[in-house]
Amino acid sequence: MLMTTRIRNVLAQFLRCKNPPAPVLRPGLVDPGVAQNAKHPARHRRTRPQLIRPRQSALDRNMHEVIRVVHTARQCPGEAPQPRQQADNLLAKVFTQCRHAVCGPILKIICPLLIITVQTAHAQVGVPNVRLPALPQPQLPDVARTLSGTVEQVDLEALKEVRRLRLRDLVRRNRATLEVDPNGAPIVRGELLAVSPPDTELNAALAAGFTIVRVRTLEGLDARIVVLGVPKGLDTQHALLRLRELVPTASLDFNHIYTDSGSGEPVPQSNEPAENVGTVAKLPARLGLIDSGVDVGHPVFKDIPIHQYGCAGSPVPAPHGTAVASLMIGRSAEFHGASPGSELYAADVFCGLPAGGAADAVADALGWLARQKVAVINVSLVGPSNAILEAVVRLVVARGHLIVAAVGNDGPAAPPLYPASYPGVIGVTAVDTHHRVLIEACRGPQVKFSAPGADMSAAKSTQTFELVRGTSYAAPIVASLLAGALREPDKEGAARAVDDLARSAQDLGAAGMDSTYGYGLVGAALAPGVRLAGSRAR
Repeated sequence: MLMTTRIRNVLAQFLRCKNPPAPVLRPGLVDPGVAQNAKHPARHRRTRPQLIRPRQSALDRNMHEVIRVVHTARQCPGEAPQPRQQADNLLAKVFTQCRHAVCGPILKIICPLLIITVQTAHAQVGVPNVRLPALPQPQLPDVARTLSGTVEQVDLEALKEVRRLRLRDLVRRNRATLEVDPNGAPIVRGELLAVSPPDTELNAALAAGFTIVRVRTLEGLDARIVVLGVPKGLDTQHALLRLRELVPTASLDFNHIYTDSGSGEPVPQSNEPAENVGTVAKLPARLGLIDSGVDVGHPVFKDIPIHQYGCAGSPVPAPHGTAVASLMIGRSAEFHGASPGSELYAADVFCGLPAGGAADAVADALGWLARQKVAVINVSLVGPSNAILEAVVRLVVARGHLIVAAVGNDGPAAPPLYPASYPGVIGVTAVDTHHRVLIEACRGPQVKFSAPGADMSAAKSTQTFELVRGTSYAAPIVASLLAGALREPDKEGAARAVDDLARSAQDLGAAGMDSTYGYGLVGAALAPGVRLAGSRAR
């Protein structure tokens, strides 16, 4: 742009004036590439050959000014000096011969054409071939390593922020239905929960302006959950304080939101030797699942009994629930879950809604599975502690059911997530094919077992398979193993099944039970191979 403007100014001066004044001479160019001054090469002033003779006319000076502008625009800082003077002198000769050959109006036509030629030639000037010194080749890490192999390169504290930012974005996009509690956890706006409140206390709350939004009767647990709407003029947090005064004997809390504990995102394919289709459980069992909806039309669920619940009888299939279910009971020519062909009772607590996964929906699903007498229930959801959900979990565990839950993917420095951290729940973490815990997996006393949770395939709701990663996908393997040992709800039988599985676990990490691997690794051979990822199910 600078070159074009200066050429235009010189040309305009030439065309307007019969004898235009000679341009002001500029100092010689500084060329950092000249090495005549060894100590300060960049300060050395380059001596250039004179293009303009002492007796030349104003026209010659203007033409040489054009050449000098073009030459300056072509020169890059730090560029090695090139033998360009010959080309410049040749162009000067062309202008001089043109001046002697033509004159008058014809000259005014020829000069612009020559200048345009200069610009075109400049645009086509190639970069000179410069031999660069050979650079050292850095040793790159093995790309086949999974994320858990790069623990020293990851900011562990930053992992805690991933879930917080995700949930904050969820609330921001659904402000009409969601808000946050004092700890920043998402809750359903304007709703509070009460477990089996006495009628007299409930009537007092209604008289104070609270309303009944819905009632969930947990027949299998002899309990009910009342969802109350807050009075007008009160925000949800102050309404909870008021409700505790009116209903002091019942468990009360916000209606917290629970989300899946798996990434749900495609992960890079690893070159790991995990091509087995799994060593499957010996006998079909009955398994419970609380998650999003299952795509029962996927080929891996063909001819398998699946009972669905929730969403007013119309569950909404989703990738997460479909993947988790396939790892439990899926079965096809190339794919086997941990307990292929087993009967599945699947509760959809999301229904495709932004406020899906609410605590009252999870509690209601637990009540339904208790009614169906499903002994082992997998919950690959995580969220904050909630008094209502804790009370329901306590009732289910007391009746001899086993609840298996993913510990979450917020990182080793994250606080405990629920329901995995409730007493009596079997918390599961995830390992890769090298039996190393995933870097994003939560740690703590809630971890009871570890299972494969990376470098494996699962069903996708688009009739294909995808790679999955996270504790969400390790929990169904443990649940399937326990379901093979516990056919009916039984408190003593549940404890025995856990003890037997603990004795068969491969001890990892510190000797004995630890906060990273729990009792150790189980189901190492049950992870479907990565080769299925991206292929269409048959």
